[in-house]
Amino acid sequence: MSRAFVFPGQGAQTIGMGKALAEAYPESRAIFQEVDDALGESLSSLIWEGEAEELTLTQNAQPALMATSLAAMRALEAEGIMISSGSFVAGHSLGEYSALAAAGAISVADTARLLRVRGAAMQKAVPVGVGAMAALLGLDFDTATAVAEEAAQGQVCQAANDNDPGQVVVSGHKEAVERAIEIAKGKGAKRAVLLPVSAPFHCALMQPAADAMAQALNDVSINAPVVPLVANVRASAVSDPALIRSLLVEQVTGSVRWRESVGYMAAQGVTEIWEVGAGKALSGMIRRIDRNLTCRAIGTPDDVKAAKDA
Repeated sequence: MSRAFVFPGQGAQTIGMGKALAEAYPESRAIFQEVDDALGESLSSLIWEGEAEELTLTQNAQPALMATSLAAMRALEAEGIMISSGSFVAGHSLGEYSALAAAGAISVADTARLLRVRGAAMQKAVPVGVGAMAALLGLDFDTATAVAEEAAQGQVCQAANDNDPGQVVVSGHKEAVERAIEIAKGKGAKRAVLLPVSAPFHCALMQPAADAMAQALNDVSINAPVVPLVANVRASAVSDPALIRSLLVEQVTGSVRWRESVGYMAAQGVTEIWEVGAGKALSGMIRRIDRNLTCRAIGTPDDVKAAKDA
């Protein structure tokens, strides 16, 4: 049985996430402390007792979700389930950073600081209200890409997330994304809805944020991960630190090829995928991509114990 560990992206955040892990496992609590120290503030207080609106801000949500994922991974390791028992790691968008930190490629402190920069840079790249993202449900990737191209009309509109066989997210200028919603409905989409996000992620409008990440990543040491990373923009395994560095920059404006990434892992013999951190969104996508894969979501001490017993 071959296992992969995957890590969730933005949108999975909830007030209180990871608190039970921190109370049950000193190793998990240490992660939240390490992130607080790296950022010079008590992000853990915001995660556990703060306001949802503040946690949802991109510059807070990104390091917070990483901290929660790493806390869950440390709890698994405390129970003897090591990251090295997996064949691959992968993460959805910001989850790629969690995956790299879990696999020892980037230190937790550096990852927290990188995600703070990434979140702030992504927020700043496009003035609020100028960009948007929309989920197109019931269209395959090729159709959704054609919809985005037709909707662009001189503006930016790109397929940003290829999540599963029936869910593609498009991103770009708000007017273009709104056109894409209408075009998608005409092409037989079951639903096409604007997403409650603060910026148009994973499209060309994010180039200023990609430039900021290139600069930030230059100052950070990256090691080869203990297990290969299935990279968002490649949907294949990478271990070379220099390549990982360039792909993390490319990822800011590039598509998250999640459907293909899961298909790649399955083709390499992976039979079970563990979603480590907040929520169960990836598990739902994975089941829709390949019903033969076994999914397990691990975000609480009970989940950790169940995984150990299994």
